[in-house]
Amino acid sequence: MRERRAFQNARRAREFEAFVAGAAGRLLHAATLLTAEPPNANPRARRLLTLALAHTYASWDRLRGEDPYDRARQQLAVRFARGAWHQYGALGRSRPAPSPSDSGSGSVAVLARLTPQERLVLVLRMYEGVAEEQTAALLGLPVERVRAICARAMTTLLHPPRGPAPTMAKVVPS
Repeated sequence: MRERRAFQNARRAREFEAFVAGAAGRLLHAATLLTAEPPNANPRARRLLTLALAHTYASWDRLRGEDPYDRARQQLAVRFARGAWHQYGALGRSRPAPSPSDSGSGSVAVLARLTPQERLVLVLRMYEGVAEEQTAALLGLPVERVRAICARAMTTLLHPPRGPAPTMAKVVPS
């Protein structure tokens, strides 16, 4: 009995290692997009991925018939949303102020202008290709809300603000 259990654990570990070898790169990229960190300095994204993979491994035996990538992506999204909720008070309520370090790498600076909720919806919909209905179900939002958030995020990305408006000189009546 003990040998059988050891064999099952070894098989489980090999299967999971093969899954991680194939999926970790894409999942890390998704996590990096979510956190809007530079690809070469992304400790929050790596922590997020580690937690998502740990949860996926813990439920590995119950995944039979399910796609482990979908489960890991779901965990990544849920953990990001939960962390963003605590960090920003309420997911999506206000846009974070761009920090001076955001002006560096292009896509990171652009994504940093989005709220966490906008980044989450955008990454799920555009990068991962998750359907609106699935995204809405995952986030507990109506489909129309997901559609509106995605449209707003795309508008922000495609038409970034141009900076402060020029000030008009006061005309003093003579």
